[in-house]
Amino acid sequence: TADDKVSEVLEDFITSFYGGTAKIPKTIYLPEIEDCELIEDFLTIKRGAKAWVKVPQKGQKKDMLEMVKNNAKITLEQFKDKFFKEKELNRITLDELRDLLDLEEAPFRIESYDISNIQGVDSVGTMVVFEEGRAKNSDYRRFKIKSVKGANDYDSMREILERRFIHGLEEIQKIQERQLNFSNGKFSSFPDLIMMDGGKGQVNIALEVLKSLNIDIPVCGLVKDDKHQTRALMDENRKELEISETLKNLITKFQDTVHDTAITYHRKLREKEITKSELDNIQGIG
Repeated sequence: TADDKVSEVLEDFITSFYGGTAKIPKTIYLPEIEDCELIEDFLTIKRGAKAWVKVPQKGQKKDMLEMVKNNAKITLEQFKDKFFKEKELNRITLDELRDLLDLEEAPFRIESYDISNIQGVDSVGTMVVFEEGRAKNSDYRRFKIKSVKGANDYDSMREILERRFIHGLEEIQKIQERQLNFSNGKFSSFPDLIMMDGGKGQVNIALEVLKSLNIDIPVCGLVKDDKHQTRALMDENRKELEISETLKNLITKFQDTVHDTAITYHRKLREKEITKSELDNIQGIG
């Protein structure tokens, strides 16, 4: 936070950054530090040889730190400028989405889903989350399809939607009964809008699942062109809605993210199964 001391921020960064990297430098120069010996001991253990933390008071090393500080300020200003421009663009785009779908407010949280399978087997589902138009990776969820055999995307989508919202309802009940903290819930945050990667068929499935669970959440689908690019939205009445290039770009970001996440998860599971099967063939290893 803004109230943290520079030395405390640097100490947290050093332990976090060098705690996850194999290469530790012999000497690290800092503008200030409090627990110098403690940080040196940490770095020495990680490096396997003596590491030093120094605070130069004058000369070339002092000038180098000042240059690093100035570069950091410039980078931060550039990041802030980009962040706020993107935030404002997302706000305008989400307002357009609100108006198109006749929502009461611009959707803060949007969830999108996708099914992935290779050669018709081993389907997996993924849920990605965007808040204020930005991906919220910590809320992504992945599902191994359990009840569907073969490449049936509609039934697979029905399964992951049912599992997602049944889990959510169960968590909400536990939160209300004080058996679970809201911050510990994985499914208790419901979206303001569900954006299905497909058109009429997927919109119908989402609405059926929500109705069966007595949940009221707006749903829309994506209408694709011959190149599988989104050209329009489909509302709950199965009406196609023209969209601006700006909204199309944001939706494409949603679409690419959920698709890439599903493919990555599928490959991860397949690699795990292949590794497991190869080890099973080696005598003495189970």
